[in-house]
Amino acid sequence: MELAVNQKTKDAQDESRELKARLKRSQRQQKFKALLLVAPLFLFTLVVFVTPIALMLFKSIESPEVQTAFPKTGQALMEWQDETVQPSVDIYALMVQEIRHSWQEKTLSQAAQRINYESPGYRSLLTRTARRLKRAEAPKTAAAAKALLIKTNKRWADPVTWQVLKSTVPEYTGYYLLTSLDLKQQADGGIVVAPENEAIYINIFLRTLWIAFVVTVICLFMGFPLAHLLANAPPKYANLLMIGVLLPFWSSLLVRTSAWVVLLQKNGLVNGLLEGVGVIDEPLVLLFNRPGVYIGLVHILLPFMVLSLYSVMKSIPSQYMRAALSLGAHPVVAFIRIYLPQTLPGVAAGFLLCFIMAIGYYITPALIGSPQDQMISYFIAYYTNQVINWGMASALGAILLLASTLLFVLYARLSSRNQVKMG
Repeated sequence: MELAVNQKTKDAQDESRELKARLKRSQRQQKFKALLLVAPLFLFTLVVFVTPIALMLFKSIESPEVQTAFPKTGQALMEWQDETVQPSVDIYALMVQEIRHSWQEKTLSQAAQRINYESPGYRSLLTRTARRLKRAEAPKTAAAAKALLIKTNKRWADPVTWQVLKSTVPEYTGYYLLTSLDLKQQADGGIVVAPENEAIYINIFLRTLWIAFVVTVICLFMGFPLAHLLANAPPKYANLLMIGVLLPFWSSLLVRTSAWVVLLQKNGLVNGLLEGVGVIDEPLVLLFNRPGVYIGLVHILLPFMVLSLYSVMKSIPSQYMRAALSLGAHPVVAFIRIYLPQTLPGVAAGFLLCFIMAIGYYITPALIGSPQDQMISYFIAYYTNQVINWGMASALGAILLLASTLLFVLYARLSSRNQVKMG
């Protein structure tokens, strides 16, 4: 009898283990299927978003131009210890040889441009030296190479010239990031504030943040009553209002910005209307200045604020306000103490969305604003399309990305604290 009971217990345990094993296999299969379903979206995100950002961050510290053009000279300069005297004649010989070679391979211009960022005047020095070395006979000894190089330009006899060249040899540099923060690295490695005539980027960043902040606040004050009206209006009127909010999305950004150029000019529709109703006696200057930038950006970003607020307001039960009014609260007090706190998630989301989008806009300030109203995106485009300085463009983009990330982290922390308090 006891043996039979033990056998049944053992069979039950075996069956239980088998069921657990089947359950684990089933769960693994479900997880694998879920991963297969998410894999295309993950790969798309990786290729379209993560990879470009990673490349941008890498480009902001990459500096291979000098190492590519002068590999042997660069290696020899890194071993040069006493920088107060001229380098050895062997380094002069290597430099003559590699200037000739890089001129033929067309890599000299990029290296010269990189060194010129560090200290202006080196681009012309290297290109003129290369042209004169091309016409001269190849030196047979290292001493002859040194004499020839100094003959092309007396600056090659100055140790400072070689110090600047040595500072640009490493393949990775903090020069672009420091410059984008108006900082400069000295020869001894110390970091100091750049001269006043070179320190422009902090002011540009502050200008960008200020314009984005003002535009976002205007969108909030204009979008809040409109979103409230959309959320509480009868369906047939709410649908018409929603079409009006979504209408700007049906035309391109360039078309909308160009339309404001026509509307805001001195003889445009806005000035004509204001003069027609007697508000002004002479046309206002609304184009190519800061007010024009505000108007153009508010027109573009207002729908995003309205939709963010509307999505939250639509979920707020109307019974709360009616209950507060029935208990004797004044409508203004009931709105401030009951309704407004419930809209804060929409306010925060709309503020963050509009602000982050505003700091990255390029077309609208470029077409409507003056040179004093250009935002950081204009300079990123300038270094990308005109100067072809990918390092500087990437560094400015990295700083802009950092600012956006910090804003998002701040928003996430505030949201989590708000949820904890409500919980």
